[in-house]
Amino acid sequence: MAQQSLPTDLPHPERLADAFRVYEVDTTPEDGVRYYGEPVTESQQVLRRVAPRFRKRGYRVRLQREMGEHVLVATERSLGVDGVPWTNVALALATLLSTLFAGSRWYGLSVVDDPAAILQAWPFAAAVLGILAVHEFGHYALSRYHEVQASLPYFIPLPLNVIGTLGAVIRMDDNIPDRRALFDIGVAGPLAGLAATIAVTAVGVSLDPIRVTGGVATQIELGYPLLIRGIAAILGEQVVYADPTLIPNPVVIGAWVGAFVTFLNLLPVGQLDGAHITRSLLGDRTATVQTAVPFALFALAGYLVVFESGRAAALWGFWGVLTLLLGRAGTATPLDETPLGPKRQAVGVLTLVLGLLCFVPVPIAITL
Repeated sequence: MAQQSLPTDLPHPERLADAFRVYEVDTTPEDGVRYYGEPVTESQQVLRRVAPRFRKRGYRVRLQREMGEHVLVATERSLGVDGVPWTNVALALATLLSTLFAGSRWYGLSVVDDPAAILQAWPFAAAVLGILAVHEFGHYALSRYHEVQASLPYFIPLPLNVIGTLGAVIRMDDNIPDRRALFDIGVAGPLAGLAATIAVTAVGVSLDPIRVTGGVATQIELGYPLLIRGIAAILGEQVVYADPTLIPNPVVIGAWVGAFVTFLNLLPVGQLDGAHITRSLLGDRTATVQTAVPFALFALAGYLVVFESGRAAALWGFWGVLTLLLGRAGTATPLDETPLGPKRQAVGVLTLVLGLLCFVPVPIAITL
């Protein structure tokens, strides 16, 4: 076995022999430490056996094949933020601009005639970005708590979209130690986002509706889910008006964005939050649930074609195709499969139920 200067804090190759027989070790500053060898068992079992040994020494590890060889690649874990995250900052600023532009359309402002008018849409932008940020920092905070390496949020701008964004994501590049960590990280985002959505809804319905005579507000009809309607009813307010020129304050539309994003994130597919929660609760049985999701969405699209003149059918058909693709990407797998306790099971079921309160069959429809 050829072996280069192996860092003293890493496992010696002989300590891996019960899962991975190493015949060469290569150390480079760019690629970390690479153990070349042969798995003793199937790939997932190799990682479950060896990853905890690397993790407690401050490394994450992955198993891959290179030119016919199996390689364990160990790289140092970093839980902090090194320097200014310029990519995150640039995307956040771009998303702020795109949500301001989207908001200006809901307010009926003409940014062509008066570019400075875009700033008047700040309540809508603040509502949307606030909910998304709270959601993603919920994930980030619990990632740090469980010492799982995660990036800061990446916001996704979409300038010509009626909400100005495709949401936000964080990237986890680490081994998930156990089901508890996977559950806590997965559930923290939706619960934090739901809390923010409830707060934004309460503020929004308390503000005066606005009167519009043109623009996107007269071309698009939003369907408000039970969560938003219920909060409005509790506060003695409404979100649907008999006068077609009246729409809720755009802050409420920001809350609608939060509810819609929460429901989509709680679909138990791929790397979505719902998949992390379901995987933590059900283990490998999640595959059965994941398989059923696209068919449920296609069935919903079919129902809308037959009974709702096709309104929003294309939306759910698109998500049916997307969930098929997301399912092929796989779901996060924890190293330790010890089942969750009853408290976390109850929180998981409650979160999924709350997600259903964010659902509406026709969330958005073109009125032209």
